[in-house]
Amino acid sequence: MIENRNVNIITDADGKKLVLINDIRFKGKRQIDWDDVKQYLEGYVGDYYEIAENAEHIFIGSELPEEYTESESRKSLMGAKANAATAIPELIQIASNPAFEENRKEKHNKNAKYGWYRYDVRFALPVYDENVLVRYNIFHARLLINHDENGRKYLYDILAVKKETSKPQQDVR
Repeated sequence: MIENRNVNIITDADGKKLVLINDIRFKGKRQIDWDDVKQYLEGYVGDYYEIAENAEHIFIGSELPEEYTESESRKSLMGAKANAATAIPELIQIASNPAFEENRKEKHNKNAKYGWYRYDVRFALPVYDENVLVRYNIFHARLLINHDENGRKYLYDILAVKKETSKPQQDVR
């Protein structure tokens, strides 16, 4: 288990859970050191976390660090995905809206023998201007979880990280 993380689960104004990541560990929008992210993720291997909504245990296997840092999904919003790595336990805890899909690739016949699950998650990262917090950017993503032949479910990757666009205030006159 990784210690010294400044991460909280909050409920937003719409009653939805959101993981608030208060510290930016991996700085730089375009120059993320993915080897550092991979090394950080290795600290989770062997742990498991529980989805609050359904009490499912999600394990962190040895495939996560490489898949997370080498996948195509890391190329867009790189800083957001890199820093989401610091909140893996909380992201699993708030995972919701599961969608099941059968395994379709022969290369995953063992590690996804019983298929794949995708869960929705949201997280927020702080935006600073000259060391002063000015706002949080909120992101939506999908946890990709494989159901292994050993019966366990493993976090495989975080996909489709997308920044939420702000909603304009309604005029209440």
